Amino acid sequence: MRTYELLSIIKPNIDTEEYDKLVAKIEEAIGSLGGKVTAVDKIGRKKLSYDIKDFRDGYFAVHNFEMEPENVAKFNRQLRLNENILRIMLLENSEVKA
Repeated sequence: MRTYELLSIIKPNIDTEEYDKLVAKIEEAIGSLGGKVTAVDKIGRKKLSYDIKDFRDGYFAVHNFEMEPENVAKFNRQLRLNENILRIMLLENSEVKA
C-alpha cells in the first residue's frame, strides 16, 4: 500500500453538519476501496484565492490515508462525481531515500 494525502474544498453553502457527514463519507469511500485512513484534519471554512464555480470561500478538509495504487483512480472518480466538492488535490506521499 502507498500513502496519499487528499485536500478537498467543499461548497460553503452547506451547513457544518453536512460538512461533517461529507468528510465521514470520504472516509467510508476510502475504507470501501480497501484503504485505511491515518489522519483527518477538518480545517474549516477559508477564503479562496480565486473564485471556483462562483464561490469565494469553501470548507477545507485534509485526509491522509493508505491505499493500493490500482484503487486510486476509482476513488478519484467517486470524489469528482460528488456535486458538493468544488476541487480536490490528491498527492502521493513518497519518502525520499538517500
